[in-house]
Amino acid sequence: MSEQMLEQVREAVEGQIDFEGQRLAEMLTTVLLGAAGIIAFLVGFAQQDIKLALYIGLAGTALTFLVVVPPWPFYNKNPEDWLPPHTISAPSYSIDVDGQKVG
Repeated sequence: MSEQMLEQVREAVEGQIDFEGQRLAEMLTTVLLGAAGIIAFLVGFAQQDIKLALYIGLAGTALTFLVVVPPWPFYNKNPEDWLPPHTISAPSYSIDVDGQKVG
């Protein structure tokens, strides 16, 4: 029963993102964390409240986590066309060991 639940969670969380989606996720991470840090510093400095600054920084980090970590569909707009799998046939060579064919 727990295996089925774990498999359902794994299927729900596992997602595909393409190379452009990875670039977008990295850019969003940089911009959102940078903006949250700047806003947290400015508000904390203006209010002279480090606790408020830390809460704003934490909220920005949580927002960034929600935007970047899940595999949202807009991260997979340019999927790559991969080559079909190559089937491996039996090796066309043989090895002689002490007069016997191996492999």
